Amino acid sequence: MSQGHTVRKYDEDLKELNNLLARMGGLAEAQLKTAVESTVRRDTDLAAQTIENDDLIDELELQIDDLVVRLLALRQPVATDLREIVSALKVSDELERVADCATNIAKRTIRLNEHPSIKGLSSLPRLAEVSQRMVKDVLDAYLEKDVDKAMDVWHRDDQLDALHTGLFRELLTYMLEDPRNITPCTHMLFISKNIERIGDHATNIAEMCHYLVHGGPMRDSRPRSAQNRRNANKDGGGSPS
Repeated sequence: MSQGHTVRKYDEDLKELNNLLARMGGLAEAQLKTAVESTVRRDTDLAAQTIENDDLIDELELQIDDLVVRLLALRQPVATDLREIVSALKVSDELERVADCATNIAKRTIRLNEHPSIKGLSSLPRLAEVSQRMVKDVLDAYLEKDVDKAMDVWHRDDQLDALHTGLFRELLTYMLEDPRNITPCTHMLFISKNIERIGDHATNIAEMCHYLVHGGPMRDSRPRSAQNRRNANKDGGGSPS
């Protein structure tokens, strides 16, 4: 911030809030990376580890919630400070959902590994790469208050959707070719969907960056595919029953 607050502890608390977000974002990125690796390598142990690590992100979200409540109660922030605190709360929720999607991927991977290897895995790393880069870049943009960088991520959501659609069609073809592929391909479809949903959460964080800096919603239309899913449920059809 350009000027410090009268109460030094206030500045320290705001810095701690951003540090917690950075840590949470780093863990969410790592969760996605290990989840996808477990799928591509058919590594059930790595998938199980990914699921177990989800508790670390949930704990960080609770710490952010507690800090936000304390700041609102004790500091009664206004203007930019209020936007920063409220935005941090919303961004932490989006990051927790990113981690949930990664956990759903890992759960599906464990089920997928019960079947012989199928086609389609070759397209997955590219889909995951775009999603991972969106999460990393949008978190950097948010912490740096770089709206241009955030908007670049916002526009990348259509690229991710196109990759997801391509993989979806490919998997449907495999299912039509051989009914034995239906169950494993269904697990792959859910894995792909969760990766695509992570892009939606990155898009939401980009919009929060715009709100944080400019104090209002974006005037541009939201990417059509993301708008259609804005009110979808939290897990995106993710974890197997």
